[in-house]
Amino acid sequence: MIGGGLAGSEAAWQIARRGLRVRLYEMRPSRPTPAHQTDRLAELVCSNSLKTEQESEAPWLLKQELCRLDSLLLREALSARVPGGHALTVDREVFAKQVTQAIAAEPAIELCRQEVTSLPNGITIIATGPLTSDALAAEVARMTGSRHLYFYDSISPIVEAESVDTSIAFWASRYGKSTDGTGDYLNCPLDRQQYEAFVGELLKGRAVCAHIPEDSTPYFEACLPIEELARRGRDTLRFGPMKPVGLVDPRTGQRPHAVVQLRKENLRAASLNLVGFQNHLKFGDQERILRSIPGLQRAEFLRFGQIHRNTYINAPALLTGTLQLRSRPEVFFAGQISGVEGYVEAIATGLMAGMHAAALVSGDEVRPLPRETALGSLCHYISGADAAAYQPANITFDLLPPLDDATRERLRRDKKARHAEVCRRALRALEQYRHAHV
Repeated sequence: MIGGGLAGSEAAWQIARRGLRVRLYEMRPSRPTPAHQTDRLAELVCSNSLKTEQESEAPWLLKQELCRLDSLLLREALSARVPGGHALTVDREVFAKQVTQAIAAEPAIELCRQEVTSLPNGITIIATGPLTSDALAAEVARMTGSRHLYFYDSISPIVEAESVDTSIAFWASRYGKSTDGTGDYLNCPLDRQQYEAFVGELLKGRAVCAHIPEDSTPYFEACLPIEELARRGRDTLRFGPMKPVGLVDPRTGQRPHAVVQLRKENLRAASLNLVGFQNHLKFGDQERILRSIPGLQRAEFLRFGQIHRNTYINAPALLTGTLQLRSRPEVFFAGQISGVEGYVEAIATGLMAGMHAAALVSGDEVRPLPRETALGSLCHYISGADAAAYQPANITFDLLPPLDDATRERLRRDKKARHAEVCRRALRALEQYRHAHV
């Protein structure tokens, strides 16, 4: 087990509780990282929130599934919680201390404080996180092919499709070229005044404070944030991601002054990606500024834009739905290096990698979690998304399969009821899986 973060600690514990021995490697403190402050396992580095605890929300569902599978880290998080509104917020120091003590007290886990620079023989889980050491990253690149390893996320915001005002936004492709006959993009048109106001607000937006030095370095030209493009000239965005060429607004019969294009997300039901809108703004500013775009006034954001240091593999090209490397099934990936975003998602992939590795050692069939569950859908996405345009994901309802037509129709006016039904379906499927295989 390589990496003592959230995923690695959870994976090691899951293996140990199944009666197997595991050697857990963590390079800190002998080899520090730019973000960590201590040598404790499962140290949280940029937040102390494990997302919402509101019932029938997607992060709540994922945590419910983890608790039902006896997640060590969720148990310790609940023990270390502090007041945080609707979120599961923890005392970072208490949380890391408790996880470290639990791992140290488990006789089946041997904790080795040293850097791993090459993969050992045998069943191995790689959970080294977004700050994987250069030596191990080079080894992963050699094993997977360097074209499948990335070092920076350039993530555009995602909105819920039904929250876009289609009385303003229109479906079309530039010059009428379309793969589906109606238009591949949903276009939000802006006139000159709206565009100038948008750029003005963008230039006033507050940047996220970098928690590691690499996030403050100059950006790659291929993934410049939209606010940086705006600083290069007020018309730069109109000749970049907001160019209106080849589009006609059906309301006016004219070409818009500028346009924001939204694209359907592959394997993400009913959600749209703001094309080329990666940015480094605080989430509150993003929401306010992006809602000034015509058609997005009531947009519900499933993910905000980001640009940050994050070593991760192109999971759809490399991994199976059980987090195994296709070319070497004895090697598993978990945590952010596997292509998930978020603390709870890292814990989730660690738990699944631990379960699956233990099954492989024991000679049992390695079975993926049901697709109806949040856990199963997370793995389905990272192993089955479009490898050519892959971006890491948080858990959201659009990753889970839609309800059947009759249920959707019955609940079409009540989104909360639809989400509650998705959660009930997921937990039923998880219970069936747990009783049969865990």
